[in-house]
Amino acid sequence: MRLLVWGAGAIGGTIGAHLVKAGHSVTFVDRAAEHVDAMNKGGLRIEGPITEFTVPAVAATPERLEGQWDRVLLCTKAQDTGGAAVALAPHLSDGGCVVSVQNGLNPLTLAEHFGQERVLGSFVNFGADYLSPGVIHYGGRGAVVLGELGGETSDRARELYASFQQFEPGAVLTPNILGYLWSKLAYGAQLFATALTNDGIADALARPEYRALYSEIAREVLRVATVGGIRLESFNGFDPTAFLPGASEETSQRSLDDMVAFNRRSAKTHSGIWRDLAVRKRRTEADAQLGPIVAFGERWGVPTPLTARLIELVHDLEEGRRDFGSANLDELRAVMAVRA
Repeated sequence: MRLLVWGAGAIGGTIGAHLVKAGHSVTFVDRAAEHVDAMNKGGLRIEGPITEFTVPAVAATPERLEGQWDRVLLCTKAQDTGGAAVALAPHLSDGGCVVSVQNGLNPLTLAEHFGQERVLGSFVNFGADYLSPGVIHYGGRGAVVLGELGGETSDRARELYASFQQFEPGAVLTPNILGYLWSKLAYGAQLFATALTNDGIADALARPEYRALYSEIAREVLRVATVGGIRLESFNGFDPTAFLPGASEETSQRSLDDMVAFNRRSAKTHSGIWRDLAVRKRRTEADAQLGPIVAFGERWGVPTPLTARLIELVHDLEEGRRDFGSANLDELRAVMAVRA
């Protein structure tokens, strides 16, 4: 396949490098000129416990890109989706499609730009981090799912799915990509809460004093999803039925245990959210990922006070108004107590 990977960070760099290795023609686009220069000069390096290799890379910044492609993998941060859609539009062929390989409900944003018929969704949960120009750390395998927004199994979906399998043999082609994306939103909200502390994902989810909070965070998101008619999907230990209203504590504890076990197997100990806050010192995807949960909650009549407060706490960390620590989780628990 001839592919354009727009955003060559943790997600795009990892998948794109594997596709180059598998023999596909891949062009990378990234706003970081030093990353682009490093890839063009020395290739793209994948490091970590799973595999280590370097592939030759053709890369450009958006303003220097030339040509058109039938298949574009959009791998930017969620908040950059709209801007990326405008920038990549001249490079998408008339019959081409864009695959959102991101966290959040970004396929809906892309559909506003290109029409649903030109957009596919993808759900990924592998562990990877951008380390330095030209170098990506691939720390843990995880779910990789692809699907048409309308649920049909098209030729292009099968074609893209076959290429995704060359990266992750256990990849899934689904008729229910929105079910996966909403489940990942609930898990993602839990990850945002873990990022309020310096604990790694597994250590945070294992702490017994905050397990009721993590369960209620997911439950709030999934209340919105179920009222919206979303059929939820499980992945990597996250069982959405364990966090639906009426689920037993034993069931939610079992899912949290499974999530801890999954994350313990990864060399990526902390979320990308925490790295954005603590390492890269930049804004997170809080507004772009969690904001739509609040917006859909308002539209569908489902209160989301925990999610709204979580966004505020993350912004406080972004702006240096508070420090990492369990006191932040205690503030979230106070919101939960008021609602109870």
